Amino acid sequence: MAAGAAALPALPRIAHAEVYPSRPVRMLVGATPGAAPDVVARLFGQWLGERLGQPFVVENRPAGGGNLAAEPVVRAPPDGYMLLVFSASNAIDTTLLDTLNFDLARDIAPVSGLVDLPMLLMVNPSFPAKTLPEFIAYAKANPGKVNIGTPPVGSPQYVSGALLEMMTDTKLAVIPYRGGPAAVTDAISGQIQGVIGTVLLVIAQARAGTLRPLAITSKTRSELLPDVPTMAEYLPGYEASQWIGIGAPKGTPAAIVNKLNTAINAALADPALKAKVIALGGMVLPGSAGEFGKFVADETVKWAKVVKFSGARAN
Repeated sequence: MAAGAAALPALPRIAHAEVYPSRPVRMLVGATPGAAPDVVARLFGQWLGERLGQPFVVENRPAGGGNLAAEPVVRAPPDGYMLLVFSASNAIDTTLLDTLNFDLARDIAPVSGLVDLPMLLMVNPSFPAKTLPEFIAYAKANPGKVNIGTPPVGSPQYVSGALLEMMTDTKLAVIPYRGGPAAVTDAISGQIQGVIGTVLLVIAQARAGTLRPLAITSKTRSELLPDVPTMAEYLPGYEASQWIGIGAPKGTPAAIVNKLNTAINAALADPALKAKVIALGGMVLPGSAGEFGKFVADETVKWAKVVKFSGARAN
């Protein structure tokens, strides 16, 4: 009886630990409302909230290239109630910035990939090149004179331009803008010759013919633009994207990580949600937490080489 009585106080704690989530979960996003990571976070937050019985509340912390969102998660208790929605930009910043107060690989436990948002290399219709090989040939003949707009230094769009330079031995004038829409506007007007933007951002221009798509940066062609070839069709091994995933503070119990991963993979397999991802110009990123962790590690190493090649420095 004494042993049984001694065990009683532990029962509520055990029961409580088994019920996750038992209160709202915060999802910190290093992007403004309406930006791709925010849209994706809200899409999955709503799905998870409906399935797991607690609200998944998105909080936007856009300053610092997404790193302002990461720091509170790094310091948070590892209980699964504060999650980080992070992207390729965070992996790039690992090399680009020497002022980070955290290490992505060391301090954030991977939970699951969400989506992969490929990008398009687009040019003004007056630009002489109509294919990627013609673009590369023109860039070789005119080093440093082909102006391509992208979002800021360190964005996946910016480093994808540097990757193109590295793989083709060309010199482009990659111009970082404060945001993608301004670069698109200047490309349409002819102020610059081209732009690299996510499919979500530039698909309307591709369909309307106000910009000419030369290639998409993903491994496979987009369902939305099936006639646009991939970069890899001409440059084997080329791949770049604005991928988005979820992480948790290091030390979060495996049971919680696995429960979240299982729920997210169920979302990724949901035809209705998958259709919404495709409508955004994206592709789903299913897999285990371990597989996502390896993916992030590989991306970090890959972009470190490109950042060093480009000589890029954060503004």
